Amino acid sequence: MKPLDPRLLRHARAARGVLLIGAMLGAVRTLAILAWSWLLAQALAVAVLPVLGGLGGGSGRVSEDALPPEQLPWLLLGALVALGVRSASSWAMDAVAARGAVQVKSQLRAVALDVIDASSPLREGPSDAEQATMLGRGLDALDGYFSAYLPQLILTAVSTPLLVLAVLLADPVSGVTVLIVFPVIPLFMILIGLATQAVQDRQWAQLQRLSSSFLDAVSGLATLKIFGREGRQSARIARETGEYRSRTMQVLRVTFLSGFVLDLAGTFSIALVAVTVGTRLVDGAFPLALGLFVLLLLPEVFIPIRQVGAAFHASTEGLAASSQVFELIERSAGGSVAEVATSEGVCVDAVVLRRGGRRVAGPLSLSAAPGEVVGIAGPSGAGKSSLLAALLGFIVPEEGRIARPAEVAWCGQRPGLLQGSVSENVALGESRPDAALVQRALGAVGLAGLDPEAQLGATGAGLSGGQAQRVAIARCLYRVWIRNAPLLLLDEPTSALDADNEALVCRALRNEAQAGRTVLVVSHRPAVLAAADRVVRIAAAVDPAVPGSAGGTTASGQEGDA
Repeated sequence: MKPLDPRLLRHARAARGVLLIGAMLGAVRTLAILAWSWLLAQALAVAVLPVLGGLGGGSGRVSEDALPPEQLPWLLLGALVALGVRSASSWAMDAVAARGAVQVKSQLRAVALDVIDASSPLREGPSDAEQATMLGRGLDALDGYFSAYLPQLILTAVSTPLLVLAVLLADPVSGVTVLIVFPVIPLFMILIGLATQAVQDRQWAQLQRLSSSFLDAVSGLATLKIFGREGRQSARIARETGEYRSRTMQVLRVTFLSGFVLDLAGTFSIALVAVTVGTRLVDGAFPLALGLFVLLLLPEVFIPIRQVGAAFHASTEGLAASSQVFELIERSAGGSVAEVATSEGVCVDAVVLRRGGRRVAGPLSLSAAPGEVVGIAGPSGAGKSSLLAALLGFIVPEEGRIARPAEVAWCGQRPGLLQGSVSENVALGESRPDAALVQRALGAVGLAGLDPEAQLGATGAGLSGGQAQRVAIARCLYRVWIRNAPLLLLDEPTSALDADNEALVCRALRNEAQAGRTVLVVSHRPAVLAAADRVVRIAAAVDPAVPGSAGGTTASGQEGDA
């Protein structure tokens, strides 16, 4: 887990501004600290030296280079001004970091959502629940990274070297001592960081498992209620919640222990240098003003690195989530929608499809001309749905060539309805649904009596299975008409319909073919295949990597007109 992931700068431009402005403000803050320390040390020396002289302690180098007492008000005023500049720059750094956090989260979410939107729905990667957790709760945890960790990291990189250099120039002995003891704190930070990453990764993984378990339970709640298994799922979620609570306590335990260790190491380091300065001051071998200057600077040298270690724990969850977001973004090149050649009809030439390292279909060859209804049949698992996915560009063929029109209307096996009105589901993707076309599409599938403004619940709750399937077909028809799409792809469109409604759907598909469009429909239903002009039967895929698999073409001869 890197303190500053370079991918953050590539994918979120706002992070660059935070670093640049933060570095400038850090430099201003450092100069203010130097001025404040020097002016306050001089003011204390001017105020204390007369007292020491009156007590007989003003001998030796203690009284050397002392400013006249008349300068005390100006020294105090200058110290107050420097303190004000320091406070203002610290406030500005916090404000820049907070604003940057909002912008970075927005930019990362936008890039990630664009990647998800442009990627194939068949890609391998995080589940929906994991993506929701990652882009929601996960990226929100970047607030701790930007508000607490990043400002201290900037100060460590900008302020600490300047302050160490100032101590080294003011007192070489103290400077060398700081250089010797300073690496102790980063060493402890590395060791603690390794332990923190381990427990944080386990906590983050447990949170994602909890999210997935909850989403699965909610998605299948109706089925669980029917079979009386909801109590078991409640117990499972309670168990996952308890495990997450335990992981969180482990993270907090490591956080408190590491904070104590870092504070202890920093305190010992400062004390070691302070003892050497104090000893020389007592011996009169060191000017009082210079000694006070070094003592005032010492805590400032160690504060940023100590606070980086303490704030690291507040940022680990956000860093873990952002790392997964970067992996999602950079993995998108392999899961993008495939490019296909354009033509008036459909041409699939010796196409071989592979998913998860296994051949799922092919070699396949078929063609369909405008005005045709072509049925695609075959046993389950033969690759019919994979063929449609390849036509949609969701799978990149390993071999062969695909040509189809650029505009496609598609209806999958699952209706995929969303919460909202029927009209919004039919005109999905359109900002202003065409009410007349929505009503026409519903009428074409036998849903003329369904109110387009009727509200549906999640996943289309409120409709029967057959109604939901017909709304999905209506959505396909709406897209054909609103976009003038020349190609319709349908996957098992009538699996939940009775004979009468199935006949209506077949008639609607025939009407679209007569209008000059190409219709490809995957189905096991005899009535749908009988209504097609031709039927292409697909056999099981032949995988040369599997010993004993039979050879031969997977796209069998085409039947005559139905």
